[in-house]
Order: sequence, then structure tokens, then C-alpha cells
Amino acid sequence: MGMDQKQDVLRLPAERLYEHELEALKKADKDALPSGWKLSPKSVLTFITGGKVGGVEITPKYIGNRRLVEMAIATLLTDRALMLIGEPGTAKSWLSENLTAAIHGDSSKVIQGTAGTSEEHIRYSWNYAMLLAQGPSDQALIKSPIFRAMESGGITRFEEISRCASEVQDALISILSEKTLSIPELDRELSAARGFSVIATANTRDRGVNEMSAALKRRFNIIVLPAPSDIETEVGIVRKRVGEISANYELNASPPDDEAVRKVVTIFRELRNGMTIDSKDKVKPPSGVISTAEAISLLTGSMALAASFGNGTITDEDVAAGLQGAIVKDEEKDRLVWKEYLENVMKKRGSSWRSLYQACSEMNG
Repeated sequence: MGMDQKQDVLRLPAERLYEHELEALKKADKDALPSGWKLSPKSVLTFITGGKVGGVEITPKYIGNRRLVEMAIATLLTDRALMLIGEPGTAKSWLSENLTAAIHGDSSKVIQGTAGTSEEHIRYSWNYAMLLAQGPSDQALIKSPIFRAMESGGITRFEEISRCASEVQDALISILSEKTLSIPELDRELSAARGFSVIATANTRDRGVNEMSAALKRRFNIIVLPAPSDIETEVGIVRKRVGEISANYELNASPPDDEAVRKVVTIFRELRNGMTIDSKDKVKPPSGVISTAEAISLLTGSMALAASFGNGTITDEDVAAGLQGAIVKDEEKDRLVWKEYLENVMKKRGSSWRSLYQACSEMNG
């Protein structure tokens, strides 16, 4: 893929986005490679947590507990599948994509779990025109991402697994236990090549989540990714991701200053925890999930507003518009919760918050 083509893509997969870093790690890698892996476990760890290799700066992809990343990599060295569990915005999908890119070099084998995901999405389906014309054949077979990963010894990412119906989730049990996939129509079985694994992600907070069976949970090593433990960590994560995303979208606006990021993160943490940062006052939480991911989207959206309809510098009005959209998800209930927060918390914060308070009050009517 040429540079021009690369720039025309809205969102590059991790293996393309960080191609330069992966090449540097591969070149410097002296450790033994596990079967089917592109990098050694130590190099995968460096790719995820950051460092310097052969003069190339490796950017951290996950800011958090290093030990959790080590445990995730160690799991994928065994025949166990990996499940990352956490609230929205704890970087489950981002960690899953980057682990897959570093280990397998192809993060595109993805199943997106929804209420409409069927067993065929997990196993295989058929091109029915060909099936009717010539009966079951390899040409008529449509391979699922898991089927393709088993063939190539790769990793399948199963996003939001708990959104699938329980019987669909359970289609995974025999695949993870036996490492084979039966194709009775062709009278054969597909055995997984070395390196095959599944990284699943599951949300703990979303509505419409189906309970996973104990049998399925036993097939996974489960790692719980915590929400950012303190405000400094969360500010760092938000600042970093807003910079990366806005560069990808080529937004002609200055990144938000530290004060704007800190204010948004403070508001989100207080509403999420039901308590002010100083623990002096209780706060009513809104109905929706106020995650780190939402803070990142809010500030990226504010940059887009400033670039298109302002002078390229984020104003309090731009941030207020984003806050309104992120917090008021249920018109009646959340509007009152937000108004209460504005009057009881933000209004009392003094002159440095006054402009944002006024912009938010106007937006909330």
C-alpha cells in the first residue's frame, strides 16, 4: 500500500498504523519466537507498553498496569483463549487489536458481537446460489473469521461477546476445547494450526448483555481491565488518544489545552463515581456510561467544531456542546441531573470554571 493510499483510509488497522514500530521490533528481536508468532513475548510487551528499540520510539498503546499486559501475553502462549473484561473506555478493544497486530500481524479477523450475531458468524456459512447449483463444496463455503484464524494459526478478535445470545456464545465451547471445527456437509474437520487463539472483550456495564455460561468462561483466562485509577492517568490517556485520532482525521484545530482536558476528565470522573474529586459532595450519576472513551470522543468532536465553525482553537462553547451530548442521553432524567451538577458543583468552582459553567447552562436550557 503506497503512502497516498494509506492516507486515503479513514482508519488504519494497528499493524499498518504502527508498521514502522513493528519492523524495528522485528529487526531487534533476539529472543525465540513462539510457534506462529511474529514477535517474541518481550517485544510484544514493548510494543504495547512503549520503549525504544534501535533508535525508534515505541509509543505506549496501553497506559495502565504492566502486569495485566504480561498476563494477557502469557495467556496467548498457552492453549487458553483470552477475555478482557471492563467498563466501556477501559481500552479493551484497543489492547485486543494491538496484541493481535504484534503477535499475528493481522488484526482484521473480527467478529462483532450483537443481538443479531448467529452461529454461522462463528463457524461458517454458504453461498446459497453456488450451494444450489453444485451442492456443498469448498468454493461455496464462506469462512468465518474464526475459520480463517484456525486455518492460518492466527488470532480472532471477538468484540462484545456478551452481547450475543447464550446459544451463539456456546458455539465457541467445542472450538476452544477441541481446537477443531466440524464441517459435516463436506465430511471433514478443520484442525487449528499452531498459533490459533481468540481474544474476546466483554462489557460490564451495557444494557442488553447476556450472561456467559460457566462452561464458556472456563475456556478463557479472564483479565479485568480497571478504569484509570487516578485523574493524572486518565488525563494522560485522553490527551494521547485525542492527539492520535485528530491527527488521523487531519482536523485543522489546535489540540485541547491541559486545562480543557483536565476539566472534562474531572466532570466525567465525578459523575461516574457519584462524588466530587475532593470527596466532599455527593453527585447524582446520569443514566448513560460516562467513560474515558466518551471523554476522548467529546474532545475530538470539540476540535472538529473549532476547526469547521471557529478559529481552530477550542472554546468553552465547543466543550459545552460536547458535554451536553455525552451526558444528556435520557432527555428528562439526565437534563435534571446535569442541571443539578452545574448548579451545585461547577458554579461553586470559582472564576476559572465560570465561562464553561455559563456555556453549559445555556446549552442545557
